[in-house]
Amino acid sequence: MPEKELPARGASYRREAPLLTGETRQIPTPVPVIRLPRGPDGTSRGFSVARGQDRAGSLVEVAEQRARAALRERYLRSILAMVGRPVHFTLHERVQVDARFGATDLDVANFHVSQLQTPLGVQGEALLRCADIISYSFQL
Repeated sequence: MPEKELPARGASYRREAPLLTGETRQIPTPVPVIRLPRGPDGTSRGFSVARGQDRAGSLVEVAEQRARAALRERYLRSILAMVGRPVHFTLHERVQVDARFGATDLDVANFHVSQLQTPLGVQGEALLRCADIISYSFQL
């Protein structure tokens, strides 16, 4: 039984068309693909066509966005300042509770507290839903 010849190292098993005389083989050049961020509507990529056309509107939007960013930063800093401190919460139905603040989740939908003092007694650990909280205060 004759032995089969293995292709040399680096050789390909793929068959290619023979080159014509005087023709050189071109190595394809990779082309980078630019992925644009999603547009404001969430489905398109790129930039809004109307952007920059209404300068007065866009300046107002930029000012509002800066104001929202400043308010969000102040709110997040206040939550950071509450960690480990006693906090007074006012809940629905005028229920007043005191607790030691622990943490909040990423969406700021729940507060984790310890030593929650309710009208029925003290709870060691608790999770307060932010939807149930009307107001809260703490001493700096």
